[in-house]
Amino acid sequence: MKRLFLAAAVAASTVFGFAQTKYETTMTEKVARIEQHLKTDDFQTLSNDFTRIGNAEKTQWLPYYYAAFAQIQKGRILMREQKMSELDAIASEAQKSLDKAMELSKDNAELFILQKMIHNLKMMVNPMERYMTEGALAAENLAKAEKLDPANPRITLLKAEDTYFTPEQFGGSKSQGLELFQKALDQFKIYKTASPLHPHWGKAEAEYILAQKP
Repeated sequence: MKRLFLAAAVAASTVFGFAQTKYETTMTEKVARIEQHLKTDDFQTLSNDFTRIGNAEKTQWLPYYYAAFAQIQKGRILMREQKMSELDAIASEAQKSLDKAMELSKDNAELFILQKMIHNLKMMVNPMERYMTEGALAAENLAKAEKLDPANPRITLLKAEDTYFTPEQFGGSKSQGLELFQKALDQFKIYKTASPLHPHWGKAEAEYILAQKP
């Protein structure tokens, strides 16, 4: 009887281990693509893929995180293309995935970082009208993230973006922005993520911006 029980336990652990390995393998493949220079359709496909992984796993917050992040990246491309009228819909899709991630992981700085980015997308639809609402919510969520994880380089990166790309008449500064990009890059060099699947994006952007300076 003991041998039967032991065999069943070994079999169960083998199946569980295989499931974990399959999850990690699939996630590793998808996460590797997230920082590539993809098109909007590619990010949509990735977001759908991550959502399916999250729905299958049910207890993992990272798939929903990346589903939201892929939507945000899609929105940032559309923003650069001046397609501002499409950003509300993108932000709404990102929010659905982020809400699921937040249900699974409380007080998570990485999730508040994405919340800040979603509010930024919504603000850019009409900055003059939405700055006092969406802009304030963006700042509030970044502050929450910083309180939880002050050494996180992605927090500094977003501050750098805000400072660098905001016109000087509205409080922006190219020079201060570059200082923040450099600070973010320095933080990236020493910041340790919990696992290879955890968020690690942002270093390439800081390097790119700093390479452009005179």
